[in-house]
Amino acid sequence: MKPIRNSIMVFVILSFLLTACMPAAVEPAAAVIELTDGLDRPVALASPAQKIVSLSPSITEALYAIGAGAQLVGRDEFSDYPAEARSLPSVGGSFGDYNYEAIASLQPDLVLAAEINTPEQVQALENLGLKIYYLSNPTDLESMYASLGILAQLTGRQAETESLVATLRSRVAAVEQKLAGVTEQPLVFYELDASDPAKPWTAGAGTFLDLLITQAGGRNVGSVLASAWAQISQEELLVQNPQIILLGDAAYGVTAESVASRPGWDALAAVQSGQIYPFDDNLVSRPGPHLVDGLEALAAILHPEAFK
Repeated sequence: MKPIRNSIMVFVILSFLLTACMPAAVEPAAAVIELTDGLDRPVALASPAQKIVSLSPSITEALYAIGAGAQLVGRDEFSDYPAEARSLPSVGGSFGDYNYEAIASLQPDLVLAAEINTPEQVQALENLGLKIYYLSNPTDLESMYASLGILAQLTGRQAETESLVATLRSRVAAVEQKLAGVTEQPLVFYELDASDPAKPWTAGAGTFLDLLITQAGGRNVGSVLASAWAQISQEELLVQNPQIILLGDAAYGVTAESVASRPGWDALAAVQSGQIYPFDDNLVSRPGPHLVDGLEALAAILHPEAFK
């Protein structure tokens, strides 16, 4: 039996030596991320971005929502949500002015811009040797989900984003289900700025506000206006006679009482019935996940009976 045992030992030793001499298995190279941005520019990343500067509040909010907040190293002046974003270095943005030197000093591997940024600003950042992706504003909830998907690819947060989108879709479906039996569609005036009470600013057709008011079971007074953001005359308001007034400018001190005291506004149905409500404009002005919060809030105001 001894020769057999020796043969086995020789076989084991030779197998070990052959395995040790074989080259290690090569890990497949990470796929290059190649996308075309909103300015029709090809943008390629060798790997998901780990040091990001955001130039838009909606993008900052979205990055935190998909779990990429820790990858942010800088943000624009107006990115104040969530609260953690405020601790990031600001690179400006007031009146459209950014501190390009501050952006470059952060050594980002990606700068994310949106439609509040101009093509010229994108070019100026490119001239500094920075990688820029310009994200077009979504026009509805579906395109908002698609924007989140783009950010997921750029940051390597696909799994988290898929979970987030599934949750957002579920919440929207829940609102739709509660409104399924609703037949009345109240006429809604959403006030953005009434520095001139005779010609307050509101949102017109094609805006997210117009879309969300409709989806929440209402009709938007501003849908008759020719542009997306416009002033509406007091005369037109009296003709349309909104049943509900929402104060997107409540953060600036506008109250139901101050609206009711405006000359001529006491003739409006909303004023007479006391249906004037403050509203958090951030929920509907930033095209990100907060829009679903905005839809839920609008639907609850317009149709409280469906959300008891």
